[in-house]
Amino acid sequence: MRKRDTIVLGCDHAGYGVKEFIKSLLQKMNYPVVDVGTYSRESVDYPVYAERVACIVKERRNIKGILACGTGIGASIAANKVPGIYAALVHDVRDARLSRQHNNANVLVLGGRSYKKKQVEEVVKTWLKSCFEEGRHKRRVKKILKIEKKYLTPQKRRK
Repeated sequence: MRKRDTIVLGCDHAGYGVKEFIKSLLQKMNYPVVDVGTYSRESVDYPVYAERVACIVKERRNIKGILACGTGIGASIAANKVPGIYAALVHDVRDARLSRQHNNANVLVLGGRSYKKKQVEEVVKTWLKSCFEEGRHKRRVKKILKIEKKYLTPQKRRK
């Protein structure tokens, strides 16, 4: 049996409920889980937790991230600021599958304000079992990386 990837979880106050649901689901599925917060429904700022998840995913192999905030939009924007992160805001099973198969997403992002447990379970399971297909998609993901590198060069940052 292949060792399961570690899943690092993060959320803001609006994503707390869905994060806790996902954490229990992953534990039942025997995934190693790292929870970087938040740990309550007290108001916090999603960029803090998006950055925490993204930095851990960026630095380690065999690890993926799952984030949640009110809509998922803010957390996905913030996480994607970290080089090497491909955070995909997903709304359904099809999005989950394609985000992995076509885009090699390493962070799944969900909206936390209104979610249905069954749908979240299906999305998470689909995302975890889906794999990058490479082929024509590899070429496209390499182009995304090329864009990222172009704007990270010291000469470009000074302008």
